[in-house]
Amino acid sequence: MHGHTEITNRFLERRPTFGWHDGQQMPGATLQVSTLKDLVTLSDPTNAFSFLSYLHEQGRLYHFINAQFDAVPRQEFRNYMQWASRRNANIAFGEEVLSVDFDGEFVVRTTAGTMRADNIAIGVGTETWVPQHARDALGPTQFHVSEFLYRASELAGKRVAVVGGGQSGAEAFLDLISRPANELPRRVAWVSRRPNFLPIDDSPFTNDYYMPSFSDYFAKLERTTRDAFSRRHILTSDGISEPTLRDIYQRAYLHRFVHGSVDLFALYPNREVLQVTGAEDDGWKITLAHNDLHDVGEELDVDVIVWATGFRPARMDFLAPIAHRLEREGDELRIDDSFAVTWDGPADRNIFVQNAARGQRGLADPNLSLLAWRAQRIVDKIRGVRTENQTPSFIEWSSKQEVAS
Repeated sequence: MHGHTEITNRFLERRPTFGWHDGQQMPGATLQVSTLKDLVTLSDPTNAFSFLSYLHEQGRLYHFINAQFDAVPRQEFRNYMQWASRRNANIAFGEEVLSVDFDGEFVVRTTAGTMRADNIAIGVGTETWVPQHARDALGPTQFHVSEFLYRASELAGKRVAVVGGGQSGAEAFLDLISRPANELPRRVAWVSRRPNFLPIDDSPFTNDYYMPSFSDYFAKLERTTRDAFSRRHILTSDGISEPTLRDIYQRAYLHRFVHGSVDLFALYPNREVLQVTGAEDDGWKITLAHNDLHDVGEELDVDVIVWATGFRPARMDFLAPIAHRLEREGDELRIDDSFAVTWDGPADRNIFVQNAARGQRGLADPNLSLLAWRAQRIVDKIRGVRTENQTPSFIEWSSKQEVAS
């Protein structure tokens, strides 16, 4: 939108300053996707807000090439997006949206006042999720992995459990068993519902699931088919990077066979956490159920629990004044192919949602892969044009009969 001065715009952010997974920037954490999947490049390679432009402006382009990163440090990508936010003078940090109403225009009431808009785009992202039985106990000794850097600094001699078998859980576990000897926990247990600690599927044809043509195909499928597909292919987005798995295995080898720390870690895949009992001062007891051995129960005594149990789309309570006018599909707002919510208002007044339609757009919806393309679709809808020129996938996703009809 930055190059289209005819579209006046304002971006409102509740937080006082920029942040992106700041509590999970563990040493060695890397990006799981290509840096070409930045804010703009896949829709507009010449855009001044690209990762390449960031490197050039910082005077480190040659250094970045010479560094030969197999995967870019996540902190570097976070710094790039902070740089982009500083370049955009239309961002207002520290301003929370309280409500959105409509009287022919959208009336947006914030903590700083009221403004009017022809269109609104909502990108409130996700919020942390933990099991119901843990929600009342969150604090210094039970916390979500998004707070890891703030709460996991003094765990020497403690018994720690990491619950969750995705990349975040793997990174937390690796960090804990990689600390200097005098900072190591007494024991670190890693628990996952998955049958094993499984790698991300990053193969070429699998990555076609993260192309615009597949997103459009997916959106036309029946809801039950979409849901089944996302469950079946979850490891294309939420598996663990193979270098992380290799680092964990090598670290485990050194602890057990070289340093003789035979009881430092324990791995519990294929288990479900049934309940957590205890108290912050006395420690916690985790009751596990084995997914294959149904008559076998297990218990873990721990001092600290790190919940690496993912995120869910954030609530949009500020839409309450017009919520009855918006169509829904399950837990989501129903959207069209431009990510505009279907509603009973004028066709030229749009409510766009970003990262809030995984059920309709698939696993790629919260992923960086289609971020720039989705933004382009939104801007195109506002401008009344369609500028895409992407070559379709090699794969024929739809049947030829359907295409012909």
